[in-house]
Amino acid sequence: MILSLAIVGCSSKETSKEETNNEGKTGEKTAEKVELTMYSWRPEDRDMYEKAIKKFQAKHPEISIDFQPYESTEYNTILSNALVSGDGPDILQLRPYSGAKTIADSNYLLPLDDLKEIGNINQEYLEAAKGSDGKVYGVPLSLNSGVIFYNKEIFDKQGIKVPKTWDEFLAVCEKLKKNNITPIAQSGRAAYLLSMTHAVIGPDAYGHNDFVDKVTSGNTNLKDPNFVETVQRMKDLEKFFPKDFIALEDNDAQTLFYTGQAAMYINGDYRLATIEGTAPDMKIGVIPGFASKDGGEPVVTTWVDGSYAAAKNTKHPEQAKLFMEFLASKDFGQIFTEESNRLSAVNGVTPKHPIVKEIAAAAAKNSTPYLMLVHFGEGEPTTKTTFENALQGMYLGKLTVDGVVDEAQKNAERAAKK
Repeated sequence: MILSLAIVGCSSKETSKEETNNEGKTGEKTAEKVELTMYSWRPEDRDMYEKAIKKFQAKHPEISIDFQPYESTEYNTILSNALVSGDGPDILQLRPYSGAKTIADSNYLLPLDDLKEIGNINQEYLEAAKGSDGKVYGVPLSLNSGVIFYNKEIFDKQGIKVPKTWDEFLAVCEKLKKNNITPIAQSGRAAYLLSMTHAVIGPDAYGHNDFVDKVTSGNTNLKDPNFVETVQRMKDLEKFFPKDFIALEDNDAQTLFYTGQAAMYINGDYRLATIEGTAPDMKIGVIPGFASKDGGEPVVTTWVDGSYAAAKNTKHPEQAKLFMEFLASKDFGQIFTEESNRLSAVNGVTPKHPIVKEIAAAAAKNSTPYLMLVHFGEGEPTTKTTFENALQGMYLGKLTVDGVVDEAQKNAERAAKK
């Protein structure tokens, strides 16, 4: 899908302001019109970007943006081919962490450390958009959280209280299944969805940030019994997933949730806008994660989801950086949050949607990084990819729980040696 959000005039020049010459005559100063091509993997955000670009053009009418979004599953290949050919975009959306580092290290991007508005974004978030040289190459877009969406009407009719712990969650699933309601609308055709579910239901079991510190410092590894328990949890959930879920597309899983055939759906909070847009009358709530013990705070899995970068071979680096500054501004952050119902990575932006506010508040109290994405995204294949493919193999009867862990740990060791 390709969408041009800006109308480019026929003239290559435009009047920017009047000025007086030495003879007292009024002349015209012209600014060259420039069009920047912008790649994204989010066609569903086109309305938000349309409003944002209009806001930018109010200050910079000489710059137009040709917004070209592609399907997420096709984006990496399209971007890679464009960069290699030298005909890539001026502005591109980067996958976070290792995805951004790979492109930056390949010398395709302009460093953005001197960007005027970059101070609006926490250093922690900027880590997702740095190269191996430590320089910042992207403006982080959003702070995502993994959550469990639930159908409030089903919970109310079944007399179900929102579960706070893993044991309570299992009890809810058992009750729903007993009453012929699919507990979780899980898709398994795309393996990354299994990794996402693991990221939501696992942190309280492996010890969230304490485990992250230990595994990244080399004091433990993925064979740690606490991590093995999280894979066992994934196995235990199998009976609560739809029949033949490994062959089920995510859109079909969402349909089960929309139509009330399934009570819960696990994914990133970025699915909120999709759910509300598709089923506006549906009453939904969120479980942001599980507490390690009764009365504790839920552990919320968070990560920076993508950033925007300026291509090194752009013919208009100054204009591209102007737009990058806008993307790092509170003006853009507020538009992004209000239009997409997601949490902006820009400091000082306040979400208005009650569910977004609820997730943000929970994450502020107790959050942990998306372990596989943030810390196991290196290697070819990455350990994250190996892990989620192994989960598929487990559900197909080809691997045991220990086999999944072994596959992931072997790949982590291979990646560490390179």
